[in-house]
Amino acid sequence: MHKAVFLDRDDTLIEDVPYLSNPACVRILPGVVEALREFRKAGFLLVVVTNQSGIGRGMYAEENMHAVHGKMRELFAAEGVVFDGVCYCPHAPGQSCVCRKPLPGMLLDAAAKLGIDLSASVMIGDKPSDVEAGIAAGCCRNVLLLHGRGESFHEGSTSGGGFEVADDLLSAARLVLEGQSAIDLKKMK
Repeated sequence: MHKAVFLDRDDTLIEDVPYLSNPACVRILPGVVEALREFRKAGFLLVVVTNQSGIGRGMYAEENMHAVHGKMRELFAAEGVVFDGVCYCPHAPGQSCVCRKPLPGMLLDAAAKLGIDLSASVMIGDKPSDVEAGIAAGCCRNVLLLHGRGESFHEGSTSGGGFEVADDLLSAARLVLEGQSAIDLKKMK
């Protein structure tokens, strides 16, 4: 079984453009490539899990989202980063589904398809629904990013409610990997 880092897309990996449907607007956030390289070096699979309600709301077609994901993969591949999976929920809020975060459906499906041990895996995103999905799926670490919209959801503590906080993805990687090293050292004693 593999361990994985589940990653929200917008404001976690790439700039948040509301209802992003144009591949030309995809921009990688600072520090993200370095963070993903560190996770990969530590043996984690990289899996994107993203709510794409613009599809369910009729704002753009699923093909547009696939083009955005293609551009995202291309930009990251040029930096030596390859994703093991990109999962999405096309449903609008209020539509009945099991995949829209904070529900854990996307994480559970990816775990089944890729042989992921959720109890050894991490969920990182910029909204409470991201960390709630990780908690519901049984991830051992869940990190809320404070840049972007995450700051407005955070209540001032550095952890609690089953999640930790970090300023950005690179800070989250350092937090998780330092904790991972400490866990591994304890197992070796």
